[in-house]
Amino acid sequence: MDGGESIRRVYGEHRTEALPKRRVPRHTPSHAWSGTGLPVRVAVPREVVPGEQRVALVPDTVERLVKAGFEVLVEADAGVGALFSDEDYRTAGATVGADAAALFGGADVVVKVQKPVERVGTGQHEAELMADGAMLIGFLQPLLNPDLVARLTRKRITSFSMDAVPRIARAQAMDALSSQSSIGGYKAALIAASSLGKLFPMMMTAAGTIPPAKVLVMGTGVAGLQAIATARRLGAVVQGYDIRPVAREQVESLGATFVSPQVVESTETAGGYAKQISDEAQQREREQVLAVVAASDVVIITALIPGRRAPILVTKAMVEAMRPGSVIVDLAAEMGGNCELTEPGASIVVNGVTIHGPTNLPATVPTHASQLYSRNLHNLLQHLTRDGQLTLDFEDTITRECCITHAGEVVHAATRALVQPAPPTGAG
Repeated sequence: MDGGESIRRVYGEHRTEALPKRRVPRHTPSHAWSGTGLPVRVAVPREVVPGEQRVALVPDTVERLVKAGFEVLVEADAGVGALFSDEDYRTAGATVGADAAALFGGADVVVKVQKPVERVGTGQHEAELMADGAMLIGFLQPLLNPDLVARLTRKRITSFSMDAVPRIARAQAMDALSSQSSIGGYKAALIAASSLGKLFPMMMTAAGTIPPAKVLVMGTGVAGLQAIATARRLGAVVQGYDIRPVAREQVESLGATFVSPQVVESTETAGGYAKQISDEAQQREREQVLAVVAASDVVIITALIPGRRAPILVTKAMVEAMRPGSVIVDLAAEMGGNCELTEPGASIVVNGVTIHGPTNLPATVPTHASQLYSRNLHNLLQHLTRDGQLTLDFEDTITRECCITHAGEVVHAATRALVQPAPPTGAG
């Protein structure tokens, strides 16, 4: 039996022997790992953030990676929350073990859903468990986590943030932000339907006809469009609101009515995201939308600005204008909320209006959310691999845009501007 087979069996039996150190050379000036002839070792840790039920790679994806020549290590119980057992991973060809330190420290690439955090009980930060110069992929949110960026830089970790994947045609199969947002929009419509004291569809009975519920979806990106589609399938009359005129066609294609304020400023970034508008424009926008909000039974709000606090779309005055029994579902709660009264992670009632502030809806549909995320990761890993070896080409748009740190430096432009402010004019 060779050494590699011995290591796999020991780790799979949860024995205490440590995995070998990383076998991949440090980054070369050409930003590539030199070929070693050895398989790239990918580690899948158990997510430890409270409420996170997803797993970075599902067994089906693990099987594909193993067939492609990767070696996959999975922490024991990593997939339990998403209904994937350790045996499922072993059957797919992964090595499963309980030693988190060995898992992190022995990997060439660590793939996660959430950003690395300190593990309760051990006091060890996941980033510190990684070998110097290793690769990390996950939802890092670098613009909101400068301390993590600094830690990754000190460790010379090459990090890729799934929320920074550019919105271009070639990257669609890697766009985890869209795949997870779609699940969030679907679940938001279900939350609204279950907490509204009315039926969503029109219903004709011998006792009379019940009119359909009126649903307003504010922000018609991926989450908003899925919320519209789901609310429509449930039978509601739906309006879609967005400051971007280009959203009209998508909203109307789903059978909803498009509502848009008269905004004279540019409302969309080059990457296709909604753009922060001036305070004056926001005030005009709120005045125009007040009547639409007040007439709605349900308002689902989804507007996010990458790396910034979510804009306020629904003010206290708008909530007060809504009928008692109405429902608001704020998908931007984790970023401060689109509703002025939202409490992240809580459901509250104000003047008879229920305001839901969920913070991680994709984790409430962990099986399918994990499957989609796993496919996104698989596609990104394929993009970063050539002839079975990890190769980084910073001339490539996808690699350049979603790489945050590399070789001890912050290489992501927006993150670098945040953590390394430019010197004052004339300084020198």
